Amino acid sequence: MEANILVVGRDRAILEVIHRLIDGHEGWHATTTETEEAALKAFKEKKYTIVFVSAGFSAQEEEAMRQKLTQLDPDVVVTRHYGGGSGLLENEILGILKQ
Repeated sequence: MEANILVVGRDRAILEVIHRLIDGHEGWHATTTETEEAALKAFKEKKYTIVFVSAGFSAQEEEAMRQKLTQLDPDVVVTRHYGGGSGLLENEILGILKQ
């Protein structure tokens, strides 16, 4: 199943790992950004199925981002990614895609 996934987080090392794990899965394509502004720019340039908010963003920042992104595309799933390894990330993505 094809999926474009946007990940926004402030920890570059975590973003690199998440990017590698997502891109390592056939049909999944990751874009990572470190700021809300960069995430919004990327979101306007490409259709994403999922947006993961990763380390470094508060719950309030996450909610503000969710509101902006779902206003642009009501079908996008914006969710927090807490980490926990490749199996958890894969299961999170598969669960969202099956909805």
